[in-house]
Amino acid sequence: MIAATKLGREMKRRHQAGEFGIEILHPGLADNAGDSGIGALGRIDHARVGEGTVVRMHPHKDDEILTYLRGGRVRHQDTEGHLEEISATRLMMMNAGRSFQHEETVIDGPLTGLQIFLRPHAPDLDPMVQFHDFGTAHSVNEWRLIAGPRDAPLTVRGEVQVHDMRLDAGRMTTLPIPPWPEATLLLYLFDGRITADSTALDPGEALMVSADAAIAADQTSDLVLFIIDRNAPVFRGGMFSGNLIGA
Repeated sequence: MIAATKLGREMKRRHQAGEFGIEILHPGLADNAGDSGIGALGRIDHARVGEGTVVRMHPHKDDEILTYLRGGRVRHQDTEGHLEEISATRLMMMNAGRSFQHEETVIDGPLTGLQIFLRPHAPDLDPMVQFHDFGTAHSVNEWRLIAGPRDAPLTVRGEVQVHDMRLDAGRMTTLPIPPWPEATLLLYLFDGRITADSTALDPGEALMVSADAAIAADQTSDLVLFIIDRNAPVFRGGMFSGNLIGA
């Protein structure tokens, strides 16, 4: 495991088309291990999209996609027959598998959030879509499990957990106990300012941290934590989550 490796915003690739803007982070590029992702974590898109924007029907294959909104509402339609609204309290996991298409319309904006591309343990799995109402947008000063392979509100078909927390200004926290020995932990700061493992993070930055890291919030901060078993089987050929290096 690599501890205290910072992934600054300069590592991101930016895409802007009208009201649609994303910053794309391939977290594996920080450790030169020959993979643009880290185990089952393939890619993180930090999005800001204007109201009324429509992302027309488009395909995914062999991606496990967590839509993690922090502001705005989206109408989602897909080839599995779902027509649903997603918000900061109602999140979605699209397990694309062998064949899947969806369309998104921002009905209340601006949309702010993450689209997180996770990797399945194998290709060509059955497609499915999951929704979960969390009741509240923020888990204040306590880690909340969002997605994982087992016993999580949203199921991902790979060995990775996603947690979140809103940490109040002046508070400190430690990290959840990893479910796997020698797990890799990546901390992403959505908003605010924190110090973790003696390293300061600004919004949109990430840090590969040690399991015993102490985190202090210099401002009220929204955190997303990925715990990854890099020893588990993973399919690196997903349409968006796959390995870019050497492609």
